Amino acid sequence: MYFTLNHPDGYSVLLGFIGGLFSTLLMTLTEVPSWKRWGLHAVFEWHENQVIVTKVLKLASDKTHFTGIFVLHFLNGGLGGVGFLIALWIFPSGISHILTSALIYGLFLWIVTLIPIHKPITGLSPWRHPLGHIPMLSSLAGHVVYATVLGYFFMNTPF
Repeated sequence: MYFTLNHPDGYSVLLGFIGGLFSTLLMTLTEVPSWKRWGLHAVFEWHENQVIVTKVLKLASDKTHFTGIFVLHFLNGGLGGVGFLIALWIFPSGISHILTSALIYGLFLWIVTLIPIHKPITGLSPWRHPLGHIPMLSSLAGHVVYATVLGYFFMNTPF
């Protein structure tokens, strides 16, 4: 295991961001089948980003704005990698079980995305969604993939 508790520096933060980007890439690949089969509403994170982009940039809401969706998705994922790095600095005991810590972190991110954020942004309740539990499960699967990849990245990258 490479991760150590060095003093936070730009190199470590950059590596954390890169780890988050790579994890987001693989997370996104797991979400594509849900999007292809059930549309944008089947992927919570993408749907949220679509609404944010259309409101902030005053774009037409009847068009899917993939550039904005994925800029926000990857920015959030990269920042999530930095957040995990900070969490390991704050809770150093998590380093001894880094993959478990990453999975707990991924679950935390999923809950934060699901409960307080989704309905206020999109107007759709995760619990009474028109597509049933599909979006919730798609989002959970994506976050498990994100966390697993992030954990392995941190285990195998010299920080």
